[in-house]
Parts: sequence; structure tokens; C-alpha cells
Amino acid sequence: MIIIMQPNATKNQVETVIDRIQEIGLDVQINQGKKQVVLGLIGDTRSVQDVAFRSYEGVDTTIRITNTYKLTSREFHPQDTVVDVDGVKIGDGSFVTMAGPCSVEGLEQIRQTARMAQAGGAKILRGGAFKPRTSPYAFQGLEEEGLKYLRQAADEFGLKVITEVMDESHIDLVAHYSDILQIGARNMQNFKLLASVGKTGKPIGLKRGISGTINEWLNAAEYVAVSGKSPVIFIERGIRTFEDATRNTFDLSAVPLIKKMSHFPIIVDPSHGTGVWDLVPPMARAGVATGADGMIVEIHPDPENAWSDGQQSLNEKTYQKMMQEIEIISAAMNQIKALENSSVRG
Repeated sequence: MIIIMQPNATKNQVETVIDRIQEIGLDVQINQGKKQVVLGLIGDTRSVQDVAFRSYEGVDTTIRITNTYKLTSREFHPQDTVVDVDGVKIGDGSFVTMAGPCSVEGLEQIRQTARMAQAGGAKILRGGAFKPRTSPYAFQGLEEEGLKYLRQAADEFGLKVITEVMDESHIDLVAHYSDILQIGARNMQNFKLLASVGKTGKPIGLKRGISGTINEWLNAAEYVAVSGKSPVIFIERGIRTFEDATRNTFDLSAVPLIKKMSHFPIIVDPSHGTGVWDLVPPMARAGVATGADGMIVEIHPDPENAWSDGQQSLNEKTYQKMMQEIEIISAAMNQIKALENSSVRG
């Protein structure tokens, strides 16, 4: 349930309602909107009487949210959430690119990749230090050494860092070196991990599970949101279907759906979405056209000799060309948004 305060509700009136919510054993999250304060009741609200709260001074109305992802929903938070990654804003209308290799292989490799990423216009460097691999014999990552290289390269070229955390025991270590904690597809429903990273206060890049539905994805985000500390960035990376011509089936319909159902930003991952390097640029362009807030893409100075995912990584020439195309489509999308806004005002 959510309680919507009147636009002119006083601070004391809001605090009185909050005190009452806590008295009956529920937690509360506060959304300070542009016009009104919205209070989200967290816990079992089945026995809570809506009418009782409507009688409080300053309360406008109460709404029962029937879905299970309350804090993630548009109903609780109508305005878009803009995730501020130390000055890099995701969800403010711009298109933010995160680029880098699948795995950090060494300092020189990640430095070269960071240079490529920055030159193409990326704001955030991606790279895996702890790698979840299907085969136990595949390269598993350089772990803390890789994190150090990633941070060093990002700082040298003025980039932020996103990297995956796979285990609760790694959270503090990974958080020390990164700006965004990524939850990989295999961990989308690792609920203890989700709840734990949500307490860090760092933005969480939440990849869609390999066979995850939209509803399951939104509920996974709720595990992070209920902590009240970490904002979520949804990452559409494709889902497993019967199709085997591509690594995954890139579900771009998820972008407008998530934007309709949640206030958190969503970015696309055309690298994992296709698994084939020459399919990445056209699907990246399509991602911009769906209204995504950014993308995360794999690039490598020498894809043919990459230690992992070389088949879906772009070299410098292809990456630069794609980024030029992205810039053109982003500009066109901004014009479309301006037209939509003017028609709404009209």
C-alpha cells in the first residue's frame, strides 16, 4: 500500500503518518516527489485499514498496490529515477555507454581497452575480475588483481567502473574498486546476494536472468530497492529461447515495458544479446531507438585472441563506427522526445 500526502502537507503531518506506520510494525520508504510526498508501506499490509490513514490530516489518498514489486513500481515513484554515478547520470534523457572487455586479462590490455572506450565516448569501463563460466576449466578471472587493474585504467582515462559481484563474501572487495555493482544473469534470483548489495549504497546493474520473465526481473529489483540505499539499473541482455542462431534472443520489447512499469533506468547489452560481433552494432542502434538509457558493450584491442567472449567483442574500428551511428540516432531520439513532450503540453 502507498499513502499519497497532499501537496501542502506539513512536515509534522508527514511524520505523524510515518510514526503510525511504524507503530503497527511496518517499515516505510519515503518518495519526495515534485509535488507530493508518497509513503510506501513495507511488510504485510493485508490487515491495514485504508480508511484509517485517509482520516489523517495531510493525507490525500491511499492506494493498494496489487503487484509484488511495490518500491520498484511507477505507482510508488511516478517520476523517473536518475542514477548518479559520481557525476555520470543514467536515466536523465542522455544515452550512456559502458564499454570494455569480458575479462580483465592484464594491466596493458585493460589500459588499451579503456583508451578505446573513452575515445569512442563511453563514460563507464566494464570488465570482469570474477567470471562466472559455464565450464569449470574456463578462465575464472584475475580476482582482486583484476579489480586493481580495472580501477587503475578507469582512473587514468576518466572513466567510472562497473564490474560483477558473484558472491556475498566478495561485496566489500568489489565495492571498494567499483562504482556500479553488476549482478549477472545467473544471479538474478540469488535473493540473499540482491538484498546484501542493496545495502551498499552503490548503484546496482541488474542483468535479466537467462530465462527470467519481466515480472521475475522486477521482483529481483525489489529485493535491492527494499534496502532503501541502492538504486537499480536494469540491463536487458537477451533470454534463452529455442533459437540457436544467436547466443540469446535479444528482447528489446523489455525496454518500453520496463519504462512503463518501473521508474528505474534500463540499458541494453547487445553483446550478450546476440553473441556475434557483427550483430552488435545494428542491435545497439535498435536499443537506442527503443528508448533505452544506455548500453553496455564488449570491446577488446584484439578480439581474436581474447581470453573470453572474443566472438562478440568489437575491435576499435568497429566500435568507433558504431558509436558514431549511436550519436546520430540519439540525436534523432531527442527530437522525437521533444515532439512528444510538446504534444503532451499542447
